[in-house]
Amino acid sequence: MTSLMGAAIALALGGCASMAPHYERPATPVADTYPGAKAEQAANTNAVPAAELSWRALFADEKLKQVVQRSLDNNRDLRIAALRVEQAQAQHRIQRSALFPSVGASAAEVAQRSPDSLSMPGQPNVMKAYSASVGINAYELDLFGRVRSLNEEALQAYLATGEAQRSVHMGLVAQVAATYMAMAADGSLEALAKQTLESRERAYDIQKQRQDVGASSALELRQAEAEREDARAQWLDASKQLELDRNALDLLVGSKVPDELLPKPGSLGDMLAVDTLPAGLPSRLLQDRPDILAAEHQLQGANANIGAARAAFFPSISLTASAGTASNELSGLFEGGGSTWSFIPVINIPIFNGGRLKAQLDVSKVRKEIAVAEYERTIQVAFREVADELATRRVVAEQESARRKQADAAEAARRMVTSRYSEGVVGYLEVLDAQRTAYTAQQTVIAAELARQVNVVSLYKALGGGWDNLAEVE
Repeated sequence: MTSLMGAAIALALGGCASMAPHYERPATPVADTYPGAKAEQAANTNAVPAAELSWRALFADEKLKQVVQRSLDNNRDLRIAALRVEQAQAQHRIQRSALFPSVGASAAEVAQRSPDSLSMPGQPNVMKAYSASVGINAYELDLFGRVRSLNEEALQAYLATGEAQRSVHMGLVAQVAATYMAMAADGSLEALAKQTLESRERAYDIQKQRQDVGASSALELRQAEAEREDARAQWLDASKQLELDRNALDLLVGSKVPDELLPKPGSLGDMLAVDTLPAGLPSRLLQDRPDILAAEHQLQGANANIGAARAAFFPSISLTASAGTASNELSGLFEGGGSTWSFIPVINIPIFNGGRLKAQLDVSKVRKEIAVAEYERTIQVAFREVADELATRRVVAEQESARRKQADAAEAARRMVTSRYSEGVVGYLEVLDAQRTAYTAQQTVIAAELARQVNVVSLYKALGGGWDNLAEVE
């Protein structure tokens, strides 16, 4: 009996064949290169690829690094993603356990009383029997790979959740960095607005003094007053935006960010340690982007499920077997001569099921087609994200340079107009126009600098930037 059970188990573990289709990765539904990327590839041959660059190496600002690390420790979305990985891992272990026999032990006592009329003379009315056994219960011989296909599906689901966790991790790093940079930029805008308000207040006081001595008109005083109140409104709006940035950053981090870790006005230009990232080829996204890897794992799981659906058409064999001992006395339970065993093979042959098995196979095939479409769509979205960030990169640096030149010219013009106004050559309206132009130009410089910095972070994320602080799924 023991040799028979061993042979059956060996057959189950080593002789099964998967009926899943041979998996082939679908063709990449995008171009071989990014639009306009050839010149950039030639210029960035020595740059470190984004996938090989840790986020810690991307940032130069130590306070930003600390804030990002706090978010990785406390963010609820990342915590949920990590728990989903644990859940999928446990589900995989459950499914994998079906590959092996479930061995259990049992002990029983049976007591039965017979009426006097049915008892033999001299025999007791109460009969007792004791037994103990070890065995396996309904173990399926996986001859056609059904159980192994289901195990493969569970494994791919587990791997997909691991990549999803990595995607959340990378997205969080990029989002925290972008919010932190926006707060630095808004801090500079708030400081600029406050400085402008103070300047407008001084200008109003001067106009008031000039009017008192008859050197300026009431119109010029009202114009100065209007400019002062407009500057006050802009300063209040900038202060409000700074508070909103603080709230957004606290939410991403998962706790209140200490004041000493908040960015200071004028610190935006010191955030990054890397200014340029190589675009690489779209084919590299297949191995770098976690969302693409997750979609492929889902596709492989759907492919494995077809094998389970196909195997359901064939006979299944399950084994129930036990070996033990029995006695009518507890003291004699483990004495010689009381051994027992049982071996119950059961074969289930599907004959008629109303088309259920065929429908299940059709469902599995359709699910695979859906997974293929989702995989291709994920690649296309990733390709577009990279292409968009590359297109943005090609102009943001020039835009920032142009904005700085514009600001310098506007400031020079403001000084010239102010000097001419003092000489009585131009009116006060020209002074106000020059001040507005200079103020707006300074705002656009800050916005252009922010756009360039955020573009680097967004491109890093789009290219599947490297990550750490998490254990890889094995």
